[in-house]
Amino acid sequence: MKSSIKIKTLSRMACYLVVLFSFSAGVSAQMSTFNDGPVIKGFGKTAPVLTHTVAENDAFKIAFDVASAGNAGEINRKFDSLARFINMHVAAYVKKENIQLALVVHGKATFDLLNNVAYQNKYETTNANAPLLSALLQNNVRVILCGQSAAAHAINTSELVDGVEVQLSAMTAHALLQQNGYTVNPF
Repeated sequence: MKSSIKIKTLSRMACYLVVLFSFSAGVSAQMSTFNDGPVIKGFGKTAPVLTHTVAENDAFKIAFDVASAGNAGEINRKFDSLARFINMHVAAYVKKENIQLALVVHGKATFDLLNNVAYQNKYETTNANAPLLSALLQNNVRVILCGQSAAAHAINTSELVDGVEVQLSAMTAHALLQQNGYTVNPF
């Protein structure tokens, strides 16, 4: 009796493992269709969508709001979304000059804007976001830090990645961006 229970248990475990590995292989196969984009290499991987309806002359002015920090030493996936946006739209033949993005950062995400020296002092590892932020800035993305969050976390502007702007608050940044025609990305 005990051996038949063990066999049933082992059979179930084998089935679970088959399902788990099948799912994992399926996800890997799906993710293999995601590639570097034509603009920001190494970040913002996208997959082609052949049935899209984005036109070459479409124009975008979008603010991305990020308050959550990434894991220490890892890229903040919300920051990577801006690279994805640029890469996928240029790959879909939208003119790069028609894409204007702003990254408004506040809360705990403030620490992801630290330069490598300040980041290493805090987390004892390099800031994986620094190269991504540099690439975004080189592609005319505005990176705006909430001054209230900087003050709350005792962050000095000299501790930030070069090119990061500081605004009075994230609320102020969003209000000014909206007055200049930016929409807010809901993701």
